[in-house]
Amino acid sequence: MGVYETLFRFAEATHKYMGDPGTHPWAQGFPLTTPVPGGPSLPDTIAVSATDRMYPKADGQPPLRQAIADYYNEFYGARITADHVAVFAGGRPAIFAILAFLLDDVLVAVEETEYTPYYDVLKLLRREHVLIPSNIANRFRPTLGDHPKGGRVLLVKSNPTNPTGVTVAGDDLQKLVEHYSQPGRSALIDEAYEFFHSPEPVSALRYVKDIDATDLFVVGAATKGLQSPGMRVGWVVASKKHIELFRNYSSFGMGGVSRPSQLYVTQLLEKKRVAQARTAIASFYGKQRQRYGEGLRRLGFELFTGDGGFYHWAKLPAGLTGDAFNERLFAHDAAILPGRLCDMARRGDGGPMGPMVRFSFGPLGPESCENDLAILARCVGGK
Repeated sequence: MGVYETLFRFAEATHKYMGDPGTHPWAQGFPLTTPVPGGPSLPDTIAVSATDRMYPKADGQPPLRQAIADYYNEFYGARITADHVAVFAGGRPAIFAILAFLLDDVLVAVEETEYTPYYDVLKLLRREHVLIPSNIANRFRPTLGDHPKGGRVLLVKSNPTNPTGVTVAGDDLQKLVEHYSQPGRSALIDEAYEFFHSPEPVSALRYVKDIDATDLFVVGAATKGLQSPGMRVGWVVASKKHIELFRNYSSFGMGGVSRPSQLYVTQLLEKKRVAQARTAIASFYGKQRQRYGEGLRRLGFELFTGDGGFYHWAKLPAGLTGDAFNERLFAHDAAILPGRLCDMARRGDGGPMGPMVRFSFGPLGPESCENDLAILARCVGGK
């Protein structure tokens, strides 16, 4: 259940919903839904015609699919068309569909510390998987040498990584793409936090030469960088043969995605607007990462954070565990995500992720920092 376990525990302890006015939603993974400094405005309205009230196309409306293809071609030099894109109701349904249709003889490889729903989906689908070491010993920065060496493998990876913010970029990302483009190799690259990498966004699609010759799946969404989680629009970029499969799946398993939501997201991907958003999001959240990082270090947190995402991944001081720290935070209407929920082996509070926490600064404005650090200081001190 990942973050929802913390949300339910918070509600039980405080009789409030995390995110309500006066609460401190440091456990949650959503961005500001108001413009960031230097960023573009967010549309207030969309025009909906009689046609837009009809059923959506199974794989997404052509204008949105073309806008997504144009985006990757413009900013990463990708070589894709609208026929390489399928639209889903957010990123998670896309990830679920990929893993649901995976052939039984393919082994899933996933990093030891990863996005919490991966564990639940793999468990639900009974997918055999192997863990790639990602822990304090390697500072949560595995290399390609840590990956499985043989057999048919699908890598499941968020990049930037949730919860650590560690990002594979440049030559390392190119080598990763080339490795998993080989026959018998495949990869699901979840790029939900693409815009949040400093100094600029990164995508695996920069290094994909011919996606039709691969079993690569690049997942994106409007939920983070485009600041519109409530629109519930995500997508997969993959070979045309795989997109056809998703189209058939959607026709019976999803029914398409809300056409008004697709209209809204199509506006967000207008070329000049999205260029401004990429720059502003990377800049604003880079400054937030630095500011909160400095404060957390002063309080005794040991940081392992990378240069992406809007989280700090840290080891608690004073021998605390994430769950014990939350008990203190609840008294201040605050909560973090305990590290054990990012452990793909689910070894509990006594396991290696027990003293780790994911602190989210995604929904926090610049004016929030001083008070946030004051609350954290009191809780580190046992109050």
